[in-house]
This record gives sequence, structure tokens and C-alpha cells, in this order.
Amino acid sequence: MLVSDLGYSDYLGRLAIGKIFNGTARSRDTLVCIGKSRESSPLKVSKLQVYDGITLREMDSVGAGDIVVLSGTEAVEIGDTICNREAPLPLKRIAVDEPTVSMKFTINDSPLGGRDGKYVQLNRIRERLLQETRRNVAIRLENGGDRDSLLVKGRGEFQLAILIETMRREGYEFCVGRPEVIYRYENNQRLEPIERLLIDCEKRFLGVVTEKLSIRKAKMTHLINSGNGRVRIEFSLPVRSLIGYRDEFLTDTRGTGIMHSLFDGYESFRGECPSRFTGSIVSDRNGHAVPYALFNLEPRGRLFILPGDPVYEGMIIGEHNRGSDIDVNPCREKKLSNMRAAGKDNNVTLSPVKPFTLEQTINFIREDELVEVTPWSVRIRKAVLSAQKRHTLRACQVKNSQAA
Repeated sequence: MLVSDLGYSDYLGRLAIGKIFNGTARSRDTLVCIGKSRESSPLKVSKLQVYDGITLREMDSVGAGDIVVLSGTEAVEIGDTICNREAPLPLKRIAVDEPTVSMKFTINDSPLGGRDGKYVQLNRIRERLLQETRRNVAIRLENGGDRDSLLVKGRGEFQLAILIETMRREGYEFCVGRPEVIYRYENNQRLEPIERLLIDCEKRFLGVVTEKLSIRKAKMTHLINSGNGRVRIEFSLPVRSLIGYRDEFLTDTRGTGIMHSLFDGYESFRGECPSRFTGSIVSDRNGHAVPYALFNLEPRGRLFILPGDPVYEGMIIGEHNRGSDIDVNPCREKKLSNMRAAGKDNNVTLSPVKPFTLEQTINFIREDELVEVTPWSVRIRKAVLSAQKRHTLRACQVKNSQAA
């Protein structure tokens, strides 16, 4: 049997899933597992199950052609061969694509941390991520750069966003950083992962799709015009170029486009591509947002919060029109006096705020920003909350760059 998928059970441990090509097996049989290095390890079958619709049915014996869920070993990987001890014949291995994107998971240390979540400790977050690695072979877990962080690697920011959304619905509260591409270095040359992108859209959207992808260092390799108003395009582009493009693609194609990507190996670094050109509007104090203050901040950019929302120092409340960050006071109230004048007490009318989804916040943040994820809210914040510390750190970076 060639192991083509893995599973995990809290009662049975690691599960090996695959199709039997030849022979039979019975419960409690003693078999061998042939790994990548062609070394055999003993395996005793503790339970045999087969699929019956969407459920599993326990079997006493299985034969050729059955798709089996086998338990009895923890040291099994995709591509291993499980066979009889008397005839250890390994089958041709299959490989799993390596992770291409990593994200940093940290505890939520903001002033609003611990109010919504049920599981906020790093140990509980680590246990949940370890459980995910047992069920999802594309997820890898490593220790971060400090004691309060973890590094999660996956096959794309969309896969990691699904994991984050699942965890927040289960009651976990934490912070995540911007997705970073995993590079390789060979012969003093930087290599980056490349995706094969397949797009199916209407013919009238071909221009805007091609223009957006060319800016992101994509190369068109194939184009098919079926004559029914739709075109099929194939691109080769870096993985980092896909971060944040899915939402743009749906907007550009009016929701009618179809996009699919496949891993296509590593190539030389194709150069820098433009990302976000705007800065952030950052709160400089704790409190609650006031309509009067937000009305005066609207000319500075697009706001993300509503009147009455809690804010804290270092929390990002909007997108600045310019490329620099600004610290503002969203809690400023109108100065009251006993003097009245015509036209001074006009009603404050704010522009409507479109809430960010989790995927949009992950694509929006920069390297020095984090997404605060709780079961009830998603906020954007600076990694360093103190404005004074951020200014000092920025001054040190500018001084070091000038010295270099």
C-alpha cells in the first residue's frame, strides 16, 4: 500500500491512508513500513477502516483495490510503502510540495488582549498548531525568534488564513504578522518559489488582468481564446506576487473570474515588485473613538473604525493618504463653552466604513505591523505599540543606513 495521505485520531494516533495495490491485510497483522531511506520499520496494525460514504467502517480484512485507513505507527510519511515482511517491495514514492510562505504567530499583548478569547496562552496556541500539523501535511511549525512567538509555514497565505479563521472560531486569541516568502540560496544566488497561475475570465477583462500581473513580475506563457467571450490565460509568477492579488482579481473581473495556482519550482529572484504605497493612521492613546475627532481625521485618509470603538496606543485606525505613518488622537472631544454661535453646532456626518475581512487585513499590513485576531474582532496594530519607541527605532534605522 502506498501512503498517499495522513490523518490523526486522538485515540488511535497517526493514520496512514492509501490504496492497496496487491495482497491482503488483517487486523493485528505485523507488517513493515519502508521509508524514504529504504529502511524497513516494523508495524502492527491496530485497526483497519474503509470509507463508507462520508463515514468510516471498521474491517477485519482488506484486499487489493480498497482505500484503507490504517493505524499502528507514528513514524509514517506520505510516499512510504506498507507491505508484508516476507516481500518488502517499495512502490514509487510521491512527494509533497515544500512550504512557500511563513507567518509569525505571537501572543496578544495589546491593552485589549484577553477580553474575548478563551485560549490566549502560547502553550495552548502551540498545542493547537501541533494538532494541525498532524492532520495537515502542508503545515510546518517552528519556534520563532523569541520565546513568545511561533513560525508557521504553509503553501500560501490563503491556506494560513483558513487556519487563522478556524482557530478564532474555536476561541483562540493571538496576533499574526505579514506573510513572508521562503527563499532558497544556491551558489550565492537567491531563488524564490514560482507559481503556475491559471486564469479564466471574460475577454473584456484581459487587459486589466494582464496589466496588474505584469507589474507583479508575471510572464504570460499561454493564451486560449475559445470564441465564446471568455479567455484562458496561463502565467508564471513569483509566490509573493499572489499575496493580496486575489481580492483585486475578483474586483477587476466583477466576480466572474476563476483563478487557480500550482507550485512550479524555484527560479532566480525576479526583482522587487510594488506593494503598498500608503502609510498608516495610528492612535497615540487609549480610549474610545469620538465622532468629532474622526470627522476631522477623514481628510487624512480612509478610516477603519466607528465612533465608540475602543482604541489604544499603537492601534492602526486608518490608511494614510501619503506614504508615511502619522500618530493621531481619535479620542479628542469638542471643546465646550457657554458661548453659542450660528453654524457652530452642525451635526457631524461620517463617511461609511467598510469593515476589513481577515484576508484583507493580512494583505494590508506591512513588516512592522500585526493583525490582532480574537473570536469577536479583527484589529490592525503596530508590532511596537509605544510611539516613542517606534520613533527611536526608526531614527536608529535611518542612522545605520546612512552609516552603511
